[in-house]
Amino acid sequence: MWIPITLAAATFQILRTARQHELRSTLSSTAAAFVRFAYGAPLAVLASVVLFGVLGRDVPGIPFRFWLEVLVAGVAQILGTVALLQAFRVRDFAIGTVYSKTEVLFVAALGALGLEPALSAPGWVGALLVTAGVMWLASSGSIATLLRKAGDPAALLGLLAGMGFGAAALGIRAASRSLEGAPSFDRAVVTLTFMLLLQTAINAAWFATTDPSQLARVARAWRAAIPVGIFSLLGSTAWAWAFTLESAAKVRTLGQVELVIAFLIARFTLGERHTRADITASAVVLAGVVVVTVWG
Repeated sequence: MWIPITLAAATFQILRTARQHELRSTLSSTAAAFVRFAYGAPLAVLASVVLFGVLGRDVPGIPFRFWLEVLVAGVAQILGTVALLQAFRVRDFAIGTVYSKTEVLFVAALGALGLEPALSAPGWVGALLVTAGVMWLASSGSIATLLRKAGDPAALLGLLAGMGFGAAALGIRAASRSLEGAPSFDRAVVTLTFMLLLQTAINAAWFATTDPSQLARVARAWRAAIPVGIFSLLGSTAWAWAFTLESAAKVRTLGQVELVIAFLIARFTLGERHTRADITASAVVLAGVVVVTVWG
């Protein structure tokens, strides 16, 4: 069941990112990133009210460790996003993005240290294939250029972003699985709701201290921002649900098909043409996904 849920999460993430990109014409990059929390949190609260209030589902038991794990996951995700945005500012959008995709290897490595179920030997092969394919795809076939720029500030910030996103994935999984006496979906909703509220509070406090005008701009952009909140809620719920069902390493590895999905959308919806290298790189990603999914 975790496979279709992860594929749905990756698709919603692409749609959310596309809408956030449109917001950058009227908002700063950091404000556009804040939109996913500011407009996702109220929707998550509404979903919780419907699920546990209107439908009368039992609220899962919440142990003390849940709050620590949600705090770690929420802060790690914010820091990962900040590092990635800073990578774009410092130097290179492509380099920062590609190196952030090493998140898959960070999650797998943390699993090998015993923080979650570890990948098998074939699973590691699949994770490496996915990472190589994603780098190839996102770098227009020039992995050599990426390796030469390994010491570039954008690359280093991208690696930090990957670590942040990897830590967030593990934190979300740990928090969701710590909840007691409820189905996996209910645990995912509770985890997501509290994490989005925490992230919204942290980001709002930051803007209130550094640039209060951004808060007003985010509020004025509500028409364009609401779809971002909806896609953010759907995607984040699906990610949290998948993490509850399967190891973070497998989920995040499969989730890298988002780039392949993006290329397919561009090809069949927007009519864009892609090179043989793009097609080959996509095949490498899919091969790695199959290995991790079946033998990981």
